[in-house]
Amino acid sequence: MPEHIVRRCEELISDFSFDYVRRWKAADPTRRVMGFLPIYVPRPLLHAAGMLPVGIMGGGSQVEIIKGDAYFQSYICHLPRSFVELAMDGKFADFDGFLFPSICDVIRNLSGMWKLLFPGLYAKYFDLPQNFDPELGGKFYRQELAKLLADCEVLTGRKVANADLLESIRLYNLNYQAITQLDYRRRREPWCYPASEAYAVVRAGMIMDVSEHTDLVHTYMNAVDAAERPFHDGSRVVVSGAFCEQPPLDLIRTLELAGCLIVADDFLLGSRWHTTALPERGDGLDILTEAYLRRSTYSSSRYDPLCEKRDHLALQVAESKADGVIFCAPSFCDPSLLDLPLLQAAMDERGIPSAHFKYAENTGQFQAIREQAGTFADSLMLWSER
Repeated sequence: MPEHIVRRCEELISDFSFDYVRRWKAADPTRRVMGFLPIYVPRPLLHAAGMLPVGIMGGGSQVEIIKGDAYFQSYICHLPRSFVELAMDGKFADFDGFLFPSICDVIRNLSGMWKLLFPGLYAKYFDLPQNFDPELGGKFYRQELAKLLADCEVLTGRKVANADLLESIRLYNLNYQAITQLDYRRRREPWCYPASEAYAVVRAGMIMDVSEHTDLVHTYMNAVDAAERPFHDGSRVVVSGAFCEQPPLDLIRTLELAGCLIVADDFLLGSRWHTTALPERGDGLDILTEAYLRRSTYSSSRYDPLCEKRDHLALQVAESKADGVIFCAPSFCDPSLLDLPLLQAAMDERGIPSAHFKYAENTGQFQAIREQAGTFADSLMLWSER
């Protein structure tokens, strides 16, 4: 039954003792674990080096923040607090290093703080290019990838051949194709594939071995097919703005209970970072470099002068046949909130209804959001042209 699979995923993503990680590592003494912060890191490169990439998406509502608050001012997002709290509680004992992608100033500062708190643990601020000329940003990014690969080889004591990297790219392509198929089914039959379930299934991939997770996604889709879930109506919406600090799972369920069928979103954006499968022949570092420059999805954290964010969101609405957009941003998330006026105006210009609210990963009261989302969903049902 799909419910059993989803329950297993929910247990996995809420297990901050990281029992799966500990068991994976204990199976082979040469294995190493690399944690990473949202949004994107080149996971095939880590996998090729014999590492388990583990995405730390925050502590959600399960982690009480006591020590984490002491390290940050009040006017930043919640994610770094829970991250530090987990670290100070010794939850990352099985991790051999962490990557801090260049997403925003908060993550940049967190990487520096981390090096002061845990000087003996590998930590790298992973710089991503903001120039997409292959001769400038491309060369820079390939050098960053080569440095990261060399660091991983030191940590694992294992030399990575190009064939290893191509094989890892192939495995992540299979994972990408499975998630893309799930997203397609969600758009086609959102009542069969609720966003809250799909979210838990995809997020499990932030912890699991990539091949095991690919099998899990297929098993879930097969279980849904066999369940023959009944149709129920609702307002089709795109949720935008929740690409870094993740919303509580209960918030996604609240939107569904309010009558929203979430047919597209930017949750867990790193799982869908590339817009196509990657080539499986050639130089692995060149493939990853070209993929970042030319095959990355749009994101508020990524400046690309060739990418028009407003058009991309409108296209996402059209392709998913959505009735409207819910802008759902974490409090104090600069990249998301700075783009909000631009994207809202773009939806207004195109006659696409939208609503917005903010959340934090530890938000526990959803009544106001349910009322707001319910009113929005009802208005779409009453006045949309579908």
